[in-house]
Amino acid sequence: MNNPMNPLEFHVTSGDLIAQLKAGAPEPGVNEGPYPGLLIYRYDEPVSLDWDEVSTLHLCIIAQGRKRITMENEDFFYDPFTYLAIPGDVPFETVILEASPEKPFLSFGLQIDPGLVKQVSADIIAEREVVAFGRDHTPRQEQAFLSALDGEMMDAVLRFLRSLSSATDRRVLTPVYLREIVYRALQAEQYSRLVGRAASEANPISAVIAYAKQHLSEQLSVADLAEQAFMSPSAFSHLFRDVTGKSPYRFIKEMRLNRARELLVENSSSVTEISQAVGYGSTSHFINEFRTRYGASPRAFGDASRTAIQGLAPVRAARA
Repeated sequence: MNNPMNPLEFHVTSGDLIAQLKAGAPEPGVNEGPYPGLLIYRYDEPVSLDWDEVSTLHLCIIAQGRKRITMENEDFFYDPFTYLAIPGDVPFETVILEASPEKPFLSFGLQIDPGLVKQVSADIIAEREVVAFGRDHTPRQEQAFLSALDGEMMDAVLRFLRSLSSATDRRVLTPVYLREIVYRALQAEQYSRLVGRAASEANPISAVIAYAKQHLSEQLSVADLAEQAFMSPSAFSHLFRDVTGKSPYRFIKEMRLNRARELLVENSSSVTEISQAVGYGSTSHFINEFRTRYGASPRAFGDASRTAIQGLAPVRAARA
């Protein structure tokens, strides 16, 4: 007699996935899921969406309906029988092709940490003929790729989604199921491309630094930066120091002062305007920190730099 609790006899259908996504997407449009990097989509009619871009590798799975994604003049069509992997930092356009109030389009997009792809691949790479991480290996740079959505992948996805309903399950089980999803994807025919794409992804700290440069005029807390990396502030700070050799606070402060120095040389804006442009709420605080770093007040430094003959040694402005 078969054991009714045998997990190998548990099977899911597309109807299970449809019901789960309907529950997670009460409103048409984009619904944020209860897990970092998870978005659930529901549309009741065909629609062409704005151009979009994701910051890192994404796995997109449709439970119901059909859509087209266009990247760099190449079209990708997918439906409940396929799933799509989208690389980061590549603009794409989405068109929902099949959707109605009776049968709404239902899908979800899940951000996949490239580091997790590398970890899982390390466990199975010895069984593969293709070595994804060689010094002479250059990953193929497909913009996106499709794979078949088999029962095992659907099972892993459904368990992942169901685990999100409980805080304890989210903490204990969700990471396990996410790891299984990556494992199932790596078992597919797209193994070498998925791992290659993950290997070519930038360190998350690089993305945070790029974000900070673009938002230097704003107040940037460690918590804000950690959120960009989908990490806790403590874990982010530890990784940031390992990568850069500096704390996030010190690194961002140096970015602000370096940018202020450039602005002082490039234009004749007031010290107050420049301090605001690089994110200082207090002009006096900015002046004190600038003087500590460069040995001159911002105005004295800017005046001396602009009058220096181009090509000479860096200006040593008098202390002010």
